Amino acid sequence: MSTDQNKSLVRQLIEEVINQNNLSLGEEIMAADIIEHEETPPGVPTGIEGTKVLFTMLHNAFPDFKATINDLIAEDDKVVVFMTWNGTQHGEWMGLPPSGKSISINVMDIFRVADGKLVEHWGMMDSMAMMQQLGAMPMPE
Repeated sequence: MSTDQNKSLVRQLIEEVINQNNLSLGEEIMAADIIEHEETPPGVPTGIEGTKVLFTMLHNAFPDFKATINDLIAEDDKVVVFMTWNGTQHGEWMGLPPSGKSISINVMDIFRVADGKLVEHWGMMDSMAMMQQLGAMPMPE
């Protein structure tokens, strides 16, 4: 696949699977045995099942959840995406009761593409900023 096709695949993941919570599409564009390099929350499995669990949890906690692509870069078989995640907490998140507070955090992901599917993922999200914005940790002075 070309780098443009790889970018299109990642854009589809973000716009349709993540933002629209179309988890069945995730099964089509992600390899069943996708290798996950990002630490998952307690109780969340790795692989495609973990992805479905995580995004179900996100949408239950933040019904208005939206990922906005700030930058999308591809080279060879890898795609890097820098995003901002926004949402308002109306459900439980990681043991925190609904707060009605909004979050806006930065997320960076790298995907490796093979045979038209996402086969490997590395990711980092600003969990500390999320917990601070939800009131679970003090904000810096």
